[in-house]
Amino acid sequence: MQFINLAGYKFVSLERLPELKAKFKEYCGGLGLKGTILLSPEGINIFVSGSTPEATRLKAFVHADSRLAGLRFKESASSYQPFKRMLVKIKKEIITLRVPGLNPAAQRAPAITPAELKRWLDEGREVVLLDTRNAFEVEIGTFRDAVHLNLKSFGEFPRATGKLDESIKGKTIVAFCTGGIRCEKAAAVLIQKGFRSVFQLDGGILHYFEHCGDAHFKGRCFVFDQRTALDGNLNPEFAGAR
Repeated sequence: MQFINLAGYKFVSLERLPELKAKFKEYCGGLGLKGTILLSPEGINIFVSGSTPEATRLKAFVHADSRLAGLRFKESASSYQPFKRMLVKIKKEIITLRVPGLNPAAQRAPAITPAELKRWLDEGREVVLLDTRNAFEVEIGTFRDAVHLNLKSFGEFPRATGKLDESIKGKTIVAFCTGGIRCEKAAAVLIQKGFRSVFQLDGGILHYFEHCGDAHFKGRCFVFDQRTALDGNLNPEFAGAR
């Protein structure tokens, strides 16, 4: 049996979270999906896996909510179920930073497509590639010549930006992460701190792999499920326990 792995998020104002949680829990449980859905006042973050019909029905269910209509899903396939259970949680933030006054939906940096970033890199354009992921993820793979902040957790990012050279503030920065959620919030932090030319890689590394393969990328992309890491063709190199 083939499983479709769905990943998607959206920064959007959400209310009545307990009611929304109950709806997702009932619907996903009824379909037999497994994975995690995080809900917060700032938005939603989804990582689930199931059969093709189950995944299709979930996407339709999500998009039926007008607040979530623009949520884009990234899809990959695996021959096994990478998640053990279905969880729906309410959190203060869908990705934790604890920065007062930060509103990623309102402070969103412009997105650069994978194809455009590849073109910039092919041309040798001067750009600072800022990896916003944790240090152990960077060790597994990252873009060539990327800058990172040696983070133990993403929550360290706001304080760690103080390590960036002041000269970078005047350069073009492209923040990136696995699927887009961390770099979107990190880019909002950089804007708040006065960085003038900040972009985010649309859809993160996985979206880049989907459209550009591993051009300008060295290694693999770590993912937080039993697939462990994906190569430039989105194939798992370490299957993990099944």
